[in-house]
Amino acid sequence: MTIDPKLDLVLERLVDVPPDLVWMAWTQPEHVKKWFTPAPWTTPECEIDLRPGGLFRTLMRSPEGENHPNFGCYLEVVPNRKLIWTDALEAGFRPSRRPAHLGFRFTAAILLEPHGAGTKYTAHVMHSDPESRDKHESMGFFDGWGTATDQLVAHARTLRK
Repeated sequence: MTIDPKLDLVLERLVDVPPDLVWMAWTQPEHVKKWFTPAPWTTPECEIDLRPGGLFRTLMRSPEGENHPNFGCYLEVVPNRKLIWTDALEAGFRPSRRPAHLGFRFTAAILLEPHGAGTKYTAHVMHSDPESRDKHESMGFFDGWGTATDQLVAHARTLRK
């Protein structure tokens, strides 16, 4: 995937858990609920239909109890390697009729590469224009996605066989 620094945000980490456990944490609702939003936010609901055209839905809840639903559509699913979804589409590749929950649309690619006993983890988030990219960054993209990644890794460690 080509990164356009004017349109994309990228978080890359080397993590000490293998790709199959990171994949499990990303693709099974009972795991996503445990790490997806930076604490003290929570993810009380998650629904996954893990196939191209399938639904990826989460409900994020603020510490004040405000609910923030997110609906997306998987575009590409390569087990233990690549997961791509967008909030511009709903299940079945239908254009979204809902307002963009952040005020803009994006497409996210989660890329997993084996790295020793761990994983090179890349979150590549693509935006349609520089303003959306800059808004996402100023909203705390690196802190938020970084904290969620830390929580994902901590949870994935508990899944070790």
